[in-house]
Amino acid sequence: MTKPLHHLSASALSKAFIEGEVSAVDIAHYFFKRIERYDKELGSFLSVLEERTLERAKALDRKRSKNKPLGKLSAIPIAIKDNMHIAGELTTCASKFLKNYRALFSATAVRLLEEEDALLIGKTNLDELSMGSSNENSAFYPVKNPWDPKRVPGGSSGGSAAAVSARLALISTGSDTGGSIRQPASFCGIVGFKPTYGRVSRHGLVAFGSSLDQIGPFTTTVEDAALAMEVMGRHCPHDAMSLDLPGEPYLDLLTKDLKEIRFGVPWNFLKSLKPEIRTNFLQSLDVLKSLGAKIVDADLDICKYSIAVYYILATAEASTNLARLDSVRYGARSLSAKTMEEVYKLSREEGLGREVKKRIMLGTYVLSTGYQDAFYKRAQKVRTLLINAFEQAFCHCDAIALPVAPSSAFELNSIADPLEMYLQDIFTVPANLAGLPAISVPSGFDSAQMPLGLQLIGPQMHDVLVMQYAYAFEAATSFGQKIPPAYEVGL
Repeated sequence: MTKPLHHLSASALSKAFIEGEVSAVDIAHYFFKRIERYDKELGSFLSVLEERTLERAKALDRKRSKNKPLGKLSAIPIAIKDNMHIAGELTTCASKFLKNYRALFSATAVRLLEEEDALLIGKTNLDELSMGSSNENSAFYPVKNPWDPKRVPGGSSGGSAAAVSARLALISTGSDTGGSIRQPASFCGIVGFKPTYGRVSRHGLVAFGSSLDQIGPFTTTVEDAALAMEVMGRHCPHDAMSLDLPGEPYLDLLTKDLKEIRFGVPWNFLKSLKPEIRTNFLQSLDVLKSLGAKIVDADLDICKYSIAVYYILATAEASTNLARLDSVRYGARSLSAKTMEEVYKLSREEGLGREVKKRIMLGTYVLSTGYQDAFYKRAQKVRTLLINAFEQAFCHCDAIALPVAPSSAFELNSIADPLEMYLQDIFTVPANLAGLPAISVPSGFDSAQMPLGLQLIGPQMHDVLVMQYAYAFEAATSFGQKIPPAYEVGL
C-alpha cells in the first residue's frame, strides 16, 4: 500500500482490508496511535474504546481468514458522538450531570454500524447536551479546529467533525438539530449530511429537540457519506418517527448528470452575506452551471424568521426532554443534597452548564401559562408556513443552494453575544424545521485559509438526489479530501 492509512477514504481502507493488504488489528492500532499523538491538543474525543475495539478487530481478522462474508464497513474506524449510546459505555453528552451514566443498550444507528463490521474507536466531544454552535460549551474541555487551533470546529458535533478532519477517524456520527452536522463539516473542511427527518432512527440518541434531531455522518468524501447512509438509513420499530421504508442504494445511484437540474437560490435571504462568503458561494454556483445546471430564484424570504422559530421550538422541546434528568433515574447526584427537593435543585445547579440552563429556562418560559399562545403556538404556525414555502419552491427547482454559515470558523471565545452565536445557524436551521435532507460539501477556503462549505437542500425523501448533486460538485472541484497540514504526517 503506497498511501498512509489516514490518507485513504473509508471505502478505500475497507477495500484494502477485504483484499488482505492490511489487518483490522493494524488499522485499529494505527488510528489509536494517531489519537494518542494528536488529540491532547485537539480535544475531539471524550473516551477512547481501545480494548473493546481491539477485541472486535481480532474477531474481524478471524472472520476474514475463514472467508466469511464481511460487512459494508469492514475495519473502518468510526467515532460516535457522545450523545449516542454504545452498550456498556459511558454516554456523558459532555455534561457533568451524566458523567456517570453507562448505556444499557446501543443506539439503532450504532448497532447497524457494528453489524456491518465497523470499528467504533471512541466517543467524541460536543457542546453540552448538544446545545451550542462552537463546541465551547462542553463541560470538560473545548474542541479545537484542526485547520487552526485558535479557532472553533463548530458545534454541537465539533468533536466528530474535528476527528474526521484530522483523520483520527474516517467516519463519525453527528446529530443535527439546527445545523450541528453541516456547520462543523463546513468549518472543518469535510462532508456532513443531514438526512430527511425520520430516515435514520433516533432510538438511543439523547434527545435535544425531538421534532428536529436527526443523526447523520461526517466523512471525507461524498461516497463515504453514501456508504454510511446505506447502513444507517433503515426503519427502526423503536422510533415512532422512523420512516417505514426500505433502505436506499445510495452508492449504485451516486453518479448523475446535472444537465437541466435547477438549483434555487433565495437571493433576498442572502442580501447580508459577507463579501468572502458571497464570492465563494457565487464561485460554487459557477461550478454547478459549468456542469449544466440552471440557477433560478427561490422565494424563501420567510427563512428570515427561522432562528426565532427554532429557538422557541427547540428550547421548548429541550425543556420537556431534560425534565428526565432528575438525579433519581439519571444523572450524578449532588453530595450536598439532604432532601428530595435539594436532590433536584442542587444536582441540576451543579451538574448543568450555563448554556443548558439558559435554554431550559427559555423553553419553560415559552410553554408557561399565558405565553404558550404568544410564542410556542405562533412559532408552530410559522413553521408550517416555512414548510409550505419550501414545497412551493421545489415546484420550480430540484434543490436549494445556500452557504452553510455566515462565516468561516471563528476564534475561540470571540463571540460573547448569545444572539450573534445563534445567528451562526441562520442558513442551516430551515432544513431542520422543514425536515429536509441537506448536505455540506467543501467549496474552498477564505483569505485566512479556513474551509468553507456549500449547502444543498432537497425535498423530503430525496436524500439520494441531494447526495448525487454533492457528488457531482465534489468531482468537479479540488477542495475535498484536504487534510489540515498539521495532521498530514503519518506515524
